[in-house]
Amino acid sequence: MKQKQAQARIEWVDLLRVVACFLVVLSHACDPFVGQFDNDRTAFLTGTGIGSLVRPCVPLFVMMTGVLLLPVGERDRSLTAFYRRRLGRLVIPLAFWSIMLPIMGYCYFNFVNPDTANAMLAGGLYETERFIPRMWTWIFNFNYDTTALWYLYMLVGLYLIMPILNAWLVSASRRDIRTVLCIWIASLLLPYVNMAAPALGYEGNYGNFGLLGVCDWNAYGSFYYLSGFIGYIILAYYLKTWPLQWSGAKTAAVMLPMFAVGYAITFGGYVAVQAIHPGDYAFLEVIWLFCGINVFMMTLPVFVLIQRLKFRPRRWIATLASLTFGIYLIHFPLESVAYDIFAATCLPYWARILSASVAVFAVTAAIARLLQLWPPTRRLIS
Repeated sequence: MKQKQAQARIEWVDLLRVVACFLVVLSHACDPFVGQFDNDRTAFLTGTGIGSLVRPCVPLFVMMTGVLLLPVGERDRSLTAFYRRRLGRLVIPLAFWSIMLPIMGYCYFNFVNPDTANAMLAGGLYETERFIPRMWTWIFNFNYDTTALWYLYMLVGLYLIMPILNAWLVSASRRDIRTVLCIWIASLLLPYVNMAAPALGYEGNYGNFGLLGVCDWNAYGSFYYLSGFIGYIILAYYLKTWPLQWSGAKTAAVMLPMFAVGYAITFGGYVAVQAIHPGDYAFLEVIWLFCGINVFMMTLPVFVLIQRLKFRPRRWIATLASLTFGIYLIHFPLESVAYDIFAATCLPYWARILSASVAVFAVTAAIARLLQLWPPTRRLIS
């Protein structure tokens, strides 16, 4: 019965993929405006307002992964088979674009437009002595040029745990899965508890302000193993297996206020934290965390709405959906180009952001399509 339900209405996943991908592009188009902070208050508020609105982008991508890969298919039932197929598809794109994207950025900011007004660029970032090490240090972590590729490192972790998680999910009761989801939702509050604890007298341990067992010699607190993006994977499996059977009126009555409250916390919280800790990303990013309660409150309504749409498959949407991984991989350096192009216009800030997003999405989709059509380059974007 569970398996039969899980296969229903899978056609909406292509739309979910396209929406999530465009929201990612839109979020990065906001970054140079957010980075203005108090230098240009209107730009900051515009970028923050739109950037806060699209925070569900990455959680939606993760949930899409859960919908598509859980339960694990027959040919991926063994760990080695799953790892070989899933991890193997990430290695070549991660290696190639970790080298190519910095080269693209270096060429643009040194030879095409060295006088960019992009507020996100740190001084000297594209000096040769700082640029060269990025050709190999990507094996340790992403860098500015490859900011969007942080997702691939995280996705590797999800792929490593998914076959193990699958063994539990297929045998777990609905009630058991809901219990785990409740624990995970509680963990989404921890970033805010961590911010508030010092104001309540918490002094940390030897300078470390982690909670619930976290300290310099232990990064694994009480909620560590049931927190983070794994919760979105489980939530996607749950909603795929047992879709909400609410009426349209009840769905709207619950989901629309949930999204509105989540957005109010996200936008209002970011502006408030900026006033208290100007330009300090260590605090600002807490409000925009993908695994924070407010972003969850925005993500769930979007997922449920798309899942419930009476959606008829369209070939162009399926084609565009097949390009989204390539769009994601390629788009980040082009955001800076689009920012500079539209900065030369008289458009209001919100129009610059939207125009840049559409332009970058269209151009990267075209590039991804060309790479997809040529077999030697196909593995770079799929």
